[in-house]
Amino acid sequence: MYKRILVAVDGSGTANRGLKEALRLAKAHRARICLLHVVEEFFITQAGEAAMYAEQMFKTLRAEGRRILSRAQALARRQGLSARPVLVESVTQPVANIIIREARKWNADLIVLGTHGRRGIRRVVMGSDAEQVVRATPVPVLLVRAPGRR
Repeated sequence: MYKRILVAVDGSGTANRGLKEALRLAKAHRARICLLHVVEEFFITQAGEAAMYAEQMFKTLRAEGRRILSRAQALARRQGLSARPVLVESVTQPVANIIIREARKWNADLIVLGTHGRRGIRRVVMGSDAEQVVRATPVPVLLVRAPGRR
């Protein structure tokens, strides 16, 4: 039985599918939910000229992260669940490391992630936070695939 489920949310359709699955499991297991959104600032700080506008971009990313968490909390409430929102900012750490750290900090016994199911060169170029989490965490991970992927 799961008692503490951490779910990463980013507002994408895939992450929303993961959220819905996490809420379904939480309801079935009477588990607590932690909603995690990571504001990844690394790419902005590496973008040269865009760095001049970095502070405004950070504010926008933070505000969008709060909106994503608020929508996820509202969905949890509609399911009769309360959810703990966590917003983390990262300039240097990969998102996967933050997910693992937050899962440990919160003593999660399950991590739920949406995955885009990229393969081949697309996975190499774009990376896979989900794959990194699966490889590095001692906590079970449930991957929820993007719609239409088989």
